[in-house]
Order: sequence, then C-alpha cells, then structure tokens
Amino acid sequence: MGAQPVTAPARGTNSGPGRVLVAVYAVFAVSASARAGVQLATHYTEAPLAYLLSALAAVVYIVATITLARGTARARPWATAAIVIELVGVLTVGTLSVFDAEAFPRATVWSVYGIGYGFVPLVLPVLGLLWLRRTRPRAGG
Repeated sequence: MGAQPVTAPARGTNSGPGRVLVAVYAVFAVSASARAGVQLATHYTEAPLAYLLSALAAVVYIVATITLARGTARARPWATAAIVIELVGVLTVGTLSVFDAEAFPRATVWSVYGIGYGFVPLVLPVLGLLWLRRTRPRAGG
C-alpha cells in the first residue's frame, strides 16, 4: 500500500480577507435580488431577457455568498461553480450589451461589464477565484 500524500488543512474561504469578499458578495446578493424582484414584478414585459439575467445574477451571488461564508471543503466546489458562472455571465452579457445594445433595452447587473456598479461585477469573480486558489488545500503540509 503506497503512502498517501499529506494535505495541509486549507485556510477557510471565510477567514481574513475572505470576510470582506463574503460581505461584498452579500451586498450584491441583496442588491441584485431587490433589483430583479422589482424589475420582474413591475416591468417584465419591457425587457424579459435583461430582467431574467438580473435574477440569474442574484441567484449566483446568493450561492457564492453562502458557500464562501461556509468556508468548508464541501462548499468549495459550489463556490467555484457559482463564481465561474458569474465570470462567464458578466463577460458574455457585458460583451453582448456593448455590441448588441438592442438585445438589452434595459440594464442588468452585468450589462457593460457591471458599469452601473462601478465594474465591481467584473472584478469580483476574478478576486473570488484568486481567493479560492489561495485558500485551497495544498499537498505536503
């Protein structure tokens, strides 16, 4: 039987600077949820795609917030998936909203790479993925 590699315990995603990251995700979870809720309830027919994308963004931010806050090994893949979806979403919606503005007659959280939120939606998933990488378990502990 071969020796198993020793894995150093991972630093929790909810410790140190991760607490700030969780707080920012929480703010975006609340704001995107509120925005999507109002948009869907009052103006859905004006821009259904944009408003549904805002709702998707809200769900992604909620999942990222919860899983990063948990900081467990089990939550880690969920956090990674949510943040990758977030990054793909902001890059896709951002690019489409720049090159085909008619497809987005109303802004989403991710329109023009999050311009309405100071480009934080563009930077946040990059920081999230870097934090997940930094806090991952390492072999040889």
